[in-house]
Order: sequence, then C-alpha cells, then structure tokens
Amino acid sequence: MDACGKYSNIVMAGNLVFSTKIETTDGVSRVNSLYIDMVEMPFEGLNDSVTMGFVNTVQDTTDNAVRYSLLEVEEYQSFASAVVSVAQGDNAQKAAEYMAVDKHGGIYIDYTAVPGSYEILSLVDVLEGRIPAAVFEDSIVLVGAYAAGMGDSYSVPVTNGAQMYGVEIQANIVQSLLEERSLVYANSYINAAVCAVIVFLLTLLVCMIPIWGSALVTVLTLAAQYGLCFVLDERGILINMITLPLSAIAVLVWSIVSKYATEVLRRRKIMGAFQKYVAPQVVEEIAKNQDYQLKLGGEKRHIAVLFVDIRGFTPLSEALQPENVVEILNEYLGLVTDAIFQNGGTLDKFIGDAAMAVFNAPFDSDDYIYRAVCAARDIAAGSERIAATFLERFGKKVSYGIGVNCGYAVVGNIGSEFRMDYTAIGDTVNTAARLESNAKPGQILISEYVYEPLKDRMKVTEVGKIPLKGKSKEIMVYSMDEVLGKRI
Repeated sequence: MDACGKYSNIVMAGNLVFSTKIETTDGVSRVNSLYIDMVEMPFEGLNDSVTMGFVNTVQDTTDNAVRYSLLEVEEYQSFASAVVSVAQGDNAQKAAEYMAVDKHGGIYIDYTAVPGSYEILSLVDVLEGRIPAAVFEDSIVLVGAYAAGMGDSYSVPVTNGAQMYGVEIQANIVQSLLEERSLVYANSYINAAVCAVIVFLLTLLVCMIPIWGSALVTVLTLAAQYGLCFVLDERGILINMITLPLSAIAVLVWSIVSKYATEVLRRRKIMGAFQKYVAPQVVEEIAKNQDYQLKLGGEKRHIAVLFVDIRGFTPLSEALQPENVVEILNEYLGLVTDAIFQNGGTLDKFIGDAAMAVFNAPFDSDDYIYRAVCAARDIAAGSERIAATFLERFGKKVSYGIGVNCGYAVVGNIGSEFRMDYTAIGDTVNTAARLESNAKPGQILISEYVYEPLKDRMKVTEVGKIPLKGKSKEIMVYSMDEVLGKRI
C-alpha cells in the first residue's frame, strides 16, 4: 500500500459481476443485461491509492474467441482504458470521443500482435534485481499470468487456433487505444445489398456457363471477397464473411443440380423422340452427345436410303378380316424394323405398308452403304420365311419390293416446334423411292451409286438404264442377287 501510494500511475485490475435486470424509466421497461451486481477488487485497501479498471472478457458465442472489449460501463472503465488514461495524463480523453464505440460502450479489437510479440520478462527476475530499472523507462508495463494452466488464456481471431494469455489481450487493447484504432462493422444494410447484387449477378453468370466454369467463378468470387476483407481490415472495417460464401456455394449447388436435371430431361426428350425409329446404339450415341440439340433444321449429309414395300397388300387387305390384316402388317413391319436396327440404320417412317430407312444419320456410321444393302438382304431373307407362314395361315401370298440408293440429302427435324419428324429429303430419297416402286415382287433394286463402291462385295444382275418418274436423267440400275460377307 505504501509503495502504491507513492505513485499515481498504477492501475489495478478488477472484475464486474453482471446480471440481467428489468429497469423502468418514464414508464418504459427495458432489459439491462449489463446490470452491475458487484465489483470485485484484488484488495479493497488499494481503492484510494490506485486507479481501478475491469478486465471482463467478452467471448464470441460462435467460437468463444475474444473480438470485443467493453471500455466503460456506467461509471467504471476498463483496465486498458484506465491504463491509457493514466499514461496520457492531462491529455487523456474518453475513448468515445475518438474511437468507434458502440451503444454498449465497447469496441471490436484491432489486434496488433500475435502471442509472444510483446517483450516478456519474468517477475522473479525483476524482484530479484536481475533486470535494471532503466528497461522500464517510458514504458507501459502490464503484470499478469503468463503460464499454461492458470486459466487465463483465450482464443483470438489472429492466432489460427492458438490461444493468447489475458495480459497480452489487454496489451493489444491498450495499443489499439493509444493508436486510436478499432474495427468497425460495415453497415449491415449496405453489406446485405452488395451481397444480394453479387449473388444475383453470380446466378445469371452460372446459368450461362458450364459447371466447371461455375465452380471457377465461385472460387474467384470467394477469393475476391477474401482479398476485400483483407484490404478493409487494414482500414479497420469488418464485413460479414459468412453470408456471401454460403450464398455463393448455394448458387453453385443449385447450378449443378439444375444443369444436371436439365441435361437429364434433355436426354430423355431426345431419346424419347428417337427411340421409336432409331437403332438402340444410335439412341445411346445421341444420349452421350452433349452437343446434340432437338430442334428444327437440317444438315447436308451423304447417306444411304432404303425403301421397302409389301407387294400384294391391297388385295390382301380386301380379302381378310381387319384384325388379320393388322397382324400381317405388324409382323412384316416388325421384321423390317429389326433388320434396319440390326444394321445400324435409322427408321425414318412407316408409309402405310411401306417403310423408309436412312443410314449414316443422325451420326456418322462406318460402311453405311454396305449396311443398307445388308439390311435389304435381311429383309428379303425374313420376308421369304414369313411369306410361307402367311400362305399357310391365310392362303395369301405376300412379297416385297426394295430400292436402295445413296447420295447427298438434307437430314434433320422437319415440321414445327409442336410436331416434328426426323427425316431426309432430296433427290437421293426420291430416287430410292422410285427404285422401290420399279422393283418386282421379291426384287431388290440398287442404283449405280450403290453398286460402284460395293461391286466387289455383291453379286448383281444388270437391269440397265431405266427412266425414273420425275427424273429427266436415266440412271443405271442393278438387281441385287447376293451380298458377300457377314452382316456388320
């Protein structure tokens, strides 16, 4: 007591015991969560000799880190505030006059140093005279516990998990007050508005770019926010670092899920449109093709076209019951469909008792002309088998006529947005149809354009040049007798 009484620059640490109390002023009640129940002092006899300051620690409810410090509560001031007042002497002024003190009389601590940054001396060395007094000249000296296990260490936001002793936290607050530095949270409304604008723009952007691009933009956005936080922190401004990252991640997840769902629906739509008339392997290829779009329009492609028609079907339908006619037609067209699909062709359409198929569309197919004549061979072979069955069951003979041609045609979705068909149009298609109409029952007619590339892989009978309806120029036509080699 005698030593403390000799000097006017000593500040002792005390503690305020708070409770919650409902207070009524002018008929208005409010909850005071900082009601002071009691003031704890280390030694009451020093009250008249030293300045007292409270060292209550305010820990964040989210991670228990110390980010905030009360500077004054009612007539009491904090230990750090009292130290600064004593150090400044006659020039001392209240922190509220030069700091961003909030309504509770506190500040967000702008930490200057990490644990161990301030000079640390052993009190034993001081008391035993091993440290000269000159070391402390013109210095603020804080005395406090600095050892593990003494219950005076706390998490702080600048240590990456390491803890800081209470005396060092007080040293940081003192330095912040001396340098008139504190952290201030940016206006919450402005922060929310900026965040909303960024999230809106991010949402628009990720809708227009692929998933990997969305992930990259999200990472860059978060990196930009981190950089902005660093710059603002240097200027003592804090911004909410949770809302934007969570919102950006939510937008990214939504983008991934929505794009995946859109892609699944797109593939189902395309597969639903094609699976009825395209070989399964072609449907699978369409499903894998990320760039394929089901839309109106076509492209010029070199294709092989096959037309097949049931010969004698009209008199047959007149002589039999409708259900028998449908049974014959379904069985025959089922044979045609299987032969086309097994050879990788696309079933373009059924035209009554006729069918049209294209090869090398919608995707490139290897040896597609050969595939077309193989499909014709398989239809012919199958027709002979079911013709015998029909003759036995219905007493009627059914045969076929087939025409095959190749060349350039426009291939794509023709029609309207409401109703479209995948088909091929052009002179190549018309010629194939004319060949089929000129074929005799049981005959396969091919054009010279089909024969030339395959002449070593088939046996034919030359029919000669024949005029085709609607064409001014005659073409050489062959009757295909046999296809050499196995089906692809």
